[in-house]
Amino acid sequence: MEALRFRDGVLEILDQRLLPFEERYLPVRDARGASEAIRDMAVRGAPAIGLCAAYAVALAAREAAAAPDAAGKLSELTGEIAAARPTAVNLRFEVEQALAALPKHPAGWYEAALRYAEGRSREQALEDAAIAQHALELFRPGMRVLTHCNTGGLATGGSGTALGAIIHAHRALGLAEVLADETRPRLQGARLTAYELQRAQVPHHLIVDGAAAHFMAQGRVDLVIVGADRIGEDGRTANKIGTYMLAVLAHHHGIPFVVAAPRSSCDTSWRDDGAIEIEERSMEEVLAPLGTRFAAQGSSAYNPAFDVTPGELVTAIVREDGLFRPPFRLR
Repeated sequence: MEALRFRDGVLEILDQRLLPFEERYLPVRDARGASEAIRDMAVRGAPAIGLCAAYAVALAAREAAAAPDAAGKLSELTGEIAAARPTAVNLRFEVEQALAALPKHPAGWYEAALRYAEGRSREQALEDAAIAQHALELFRPGMRVLTHCNTGGLATGGSGTALGAIIHAHRALGLAEVLADETRPRLQGARLTAYELQRAQVPHHLIVDGAAAHFMAQGRVDLVIVGADRIGEDGRTANKIGTYMLAVLAHHHGIPFVVAAPRSSCDTSWRDDGAIEIEERSMEEVLAPLGTRFAAQGSSAYNPAFDVTPGELVTAIVREDGLFRPPFRLR
């Protein structure tokens, strides 16, 4: 199962809006189509968004090279890609890196951008495997683990970050159980994490987001491990809404709270929470999740997609280059 693949000049995206009921690839032939797929969450997960952006730059380069003002067109299209979702740092990082790999002459742009994207795809698979191996020291046989949102292979170019580490630990040590938050309002935990855990034959139960404290208080959670969309030098972490709540609960109950993400998710310039934009998505995702309305007509809603967890609540950060503990001083 591949979250992304590139064949015959077409970027094919496993449409995660349809999972777990239908596995269908969305064909994307131009940069604006890729931007729309990112914005509408046909593809999601910070590393997968970044990889999609790298391929989108190749599509933009192919289109721009034929335009009268090639450089201007390329800047316009890649600017739209980078702005598709504002909080995850991987998106803009991969756009900038892909652009830096381009030669001066437009005739060579497409091939160079495609080489970069294909190389990043291979690198991400290796990064995920390294994260899982470094994280293994945090697990023990029979452990009960809680996770939030979706951080498996669907969210990356490889086997996943936090969920990839969980699956690897189960195969190596044997976990007792994984508790997966449903992750409202888009239910990535229910639709995607449970789907991946089932495919990997890992014992698991879904819980509503508000039940995490109950299970922690009962002593039924030994470790919380999540992914990240942005990590600051001091360990502060922007991740799916609800992550901060879990970190506070884990701290109160004396449970390790771990973040697993690639180095490309780190932003060492981020020292002020107000300096990053927290994406506010449509209120309809809350009022009518998955298209079914539950709220009264005339109601309104707030729908921040992410929250920020202070570094002092983070027990460890796992990247492909190692396991880091406070004080983090990440580079």
